Amino acid sequence: MIAAYQKDLERQCIHVVQGDFVVVTDPTVMLTTVLGSCVSACIRDPKAEVGGMNHFLLPGDGPGSENQDLVRYGVHAMELLINALLNRGAQRHRLEAKLFGGAHLLSGKQNVGAQNADFAERFLRDEGLSLISSSLRGYSARRVQYWPVSGRARQIILMSDCINELAPANRKLAPAANNDELELF
Repeated sequence: MIAAYQKDLERQCIHVVQGDFVVVTDPTVMLTTVLGSCVSACIRDPKAEVGGMNHFLLPGDGPGSENQDLVRYGVHAMELLINALLNRGAQRHRLEAKLFGGAHLLSGKQNVGAQNADFAERFLRDEGLSLISSSLRGYSARRVQYWPVSGRARQIILMSDCINELAPANRKLAPAANNDELELF
């Protein structure tokens, strides 16, 4: 147990903030982010041993090409991540993706989380990219950890009183495995 803990300490951790993306080739690097209604795409090329993560806030492509905040929008975040992967040696036909986030956290008629999740799934499908796993929608925020070179991903469900008020009484708050943790390989 101590040896596994020591190995985790030796890894470099990079936090991916809203409206950002990171691409790495170092197998010791773990990318992490916290998601509510936002979505992160974790995409890698297993043969080129390169991968990355983005974190976008809004679906679609935004108001106009002159706007500095375009990376907050899904289209731009996805394009930037994919282009950075290709520039580091990835091949488009080998890319595999995992999607996380898109929770419904705020009461009201508009569910931005579902719109983000729908957009991300549609984008991958339209671009012919392989979606190998996902944890989208629900009523809980998530902390996501992703090792881009190996493709290992882990999510930890974050609970909140205000989230519990939104969730229907007969519905699970989020897809999760034992101990509110889900690991995808």
